[in-house]
Amino acid sequence: MNNAITQLPAAMAARRYNAFSAALRGSLTVHRMKSTRQDFPGAHGHVLAARLDAPDGAIRAYALFAHCFTCGKDVLAARRIAQGLTEHGIAVLRFDFTGLGASEGEFAATNFSSNVADLIAAADFMRARHAAPQLLIGHSLGGAAVLAAAGQVPEATAVVTLAAPSSPAYVTRMFSDHLEQIAEEGEALVQLEGRPFHIRQQFVDDVASRHSLKEQIAGLRRALLVMHAPNDTTVDVSNAMEILMTAKHPKSFVSLDDADHLLTGRDDAAYVANVIAAWSARYLNS
Repeated sequence: MNNAITQLPAAMAARRYNAFSAALRGSLTVHRMKSTRQDFPGAHGHVLAARLDAPDGAIRAYALFAHCFTCGKDVLAARRIAQGLTEHGIAVLRFDFTGLGASEGEFAATNFSSNVADLIAAADFMRARHAAPQLLIGHSLGGAAVLAAAGQVPEATAVVTLAAPSSPAYVTRMFSDHLEQIAEEGEALVQLEGRPFHIRQQFVDDVASRHSLKEQIAGLRRALLVMHAPNDTTVDVSNAMEILMTAKHPKSFVSLDDADHLLTGRDDAAYVANVIAAWSARYLNS
């Protein structure tokens, strides 16, 4: 990586290292968590199912978590990372995008634009019901969505992407064998992580022609943490490098070593939560 990105004055580096190490060791205080079901109207009127994981005590800040493509709020990574952040006083709202999990709507009628709109609706709900999210976290395509939505969440001061593509069009590689059928017939039934989903041409058109994230990333004006495994076989790590090179400071990169794309390992999710908590501490207003 370019030395200009990683090099810090010695005193500053030492302070950051000490704070980072302390956060990773964790607090000696035993934290308890409470998790409550939440519902809110999505951008297009569907009721979206959510869960708020919060520390059983003072809340230092609120975060909003966007799950991976065709996943849901209860996928292991989302659940474990959210619960891990509560140990650091951060409350996390995770929700099912329209047409997925327990949310209303038809998945085939959704696209990247609707995901971004649902994220903004979730932030609006948090602002009205609890407090606006200062921290935005997105996994895989959800990472691309938080990059696109961040500019419309004025209270957000920090953004985290986990194994995210630098362009939403990258997701079409997951069903590239069906693109011809989708173009000819308007839609196709594809298998994604062993589950069937209807993908329509409107989804392909939306990610391909309407969304280049370079402008949003370059103009983010928020602290950015990019986390990615170098051997990710679903979204190549070159995407992380493109995001990082496009973004302006403050920005950081953390390798997820041998973690898989879905972050199914319990230790990997705990590591991600601890690093996010340590990194974001300087950017969150208590």
